[in-house]
Amino acid sequence: MIEKLCIIGVGLIGGSLARALKEKGYCKQIVGSSRSADHLQKAVDLGVIDSYSTDMQEAVKGADVIIVCVPLGAMEMVFSKIKDVITPDTIITDVGSSKQSVVDAAERAFGEIPASLIPGHPIAGTEKSGVEASFAELYQRRKVILTPLENNNPEQVEKIENMWLQTGAEVRHMSVQHHDEVLAATSHLPHVLAFGIVDTLAKMDSQQEIFEYAAGGFRDFTRIASSDPVMWRDICVNNRDALLKVMRNYIEDMELLYSLIEQSDGEALSELFEGAKGIRDKFNDMLQG
Repeated sequence: MIEKLCIIGVGLIGGSLARALKEKGYCKQIVGSSRSADHLQKAVDLGVIDSYSTDMQEAVKGADVIIVCVPLGAMEMVFSKIKDVITPDTIITDVGSSKQSVVDAAERAFGEIPASLIPGHPIAGTEKSGVEASFAELYQRRKVILTPLENNNPEQVEKIENMWLQTGAEVRHMSVQHHDEVLAATSHLPHVLAFGIVDTLAKMDSQQEIFEYAAGGFRDFTRIASSDPVMWRDICVNNRDALLKVMRNYIEDMELLYSLIEQSDGEALSELFEGAKGIRDKFNDMLQG
């Protein structure tokens, strides 16, 4: 059991974790912290956290686990504020979508990579944000990736793994580099494409009719463009190299597709579409299984 869990940034992700752990009775005390007292009071009123403090140093005192749920660009600021009031026994973890940037931010703030830093990333979320959008079932049957570091204490890694298991999640371990490469392809690229296609269509002369007559396919494809722009800005900047690599591959494939359509090469288009459909169908079967 976690004696005191401090959640820095009580939104959809942190709030859903708190709700799930409360249902399991896995934390004796859950404290929230952020800059907004009104936001934190709402979290208390909703029963998500037990108490809060806008003073981050006060909030983390005595915590055995701190989970940082802020945009990637704010990680270093958080680490700098808490570094002087935590002990080596205080476990620090996070939910950031890029892991190397979190490790680098911690090293700059602490002067070295803390042995108690266990980077993590739940592969879960919705296009909604805020503590009012949180719900206890968010992580059930979802994957949570931990990227343990060489200097981590195995018992502390196990404690964070057990925390996520309480939410119904499936926990996997990866290296920091491999995580960033995989997420650039499976999460970051799709979000960039969704934001990009909405921006492209909004610039067209007939944009009113385009959005008026948009069907389910458009809504499904662009749903994630309603995600938090600040969070996704930070992800693009902080996982730049891996994202640019997979974007370059995508651009080359789109150039090929453009050429096939330009040439009216129906046979090649059918072959490409059949292959993509087969892969997508297998993925869907895997999810259902």
